Amino acid sequence: MNLTVFGCAIECTETFPKGTELRVRLILPDQAHALSVEEAEVRWVQGTRMGLQFHKVERAADFRLHGFVWDRMVERFRTIVQDGLSTR
Repeated sequence: MNLTVFGCAIECTETFPKGTELRVRLILPDQAHALSVEEAEVRWVQGTRMGLQFHKVERAADFRLHGFVWDRMVERFRTIVQDGLSTR
């Protein structure tokens, strides 16, 4: 998963030119409702992958996004620490 509070990388069957503005809905694995990004810009395109930069996210959706990203960072940190301790 390539997702930050500032944007994401997605893979899709149809790509859009760099600079295109989109409205997207993200389905996060641990949440029942999709997260709406009111305005995102295509920043790069590589084959079927696109990088999106978020410009406008509703306050409640932004809060959910920050919480989701934070939880993934904490999980990753714990894994790194556990792996480091198991190699000692």
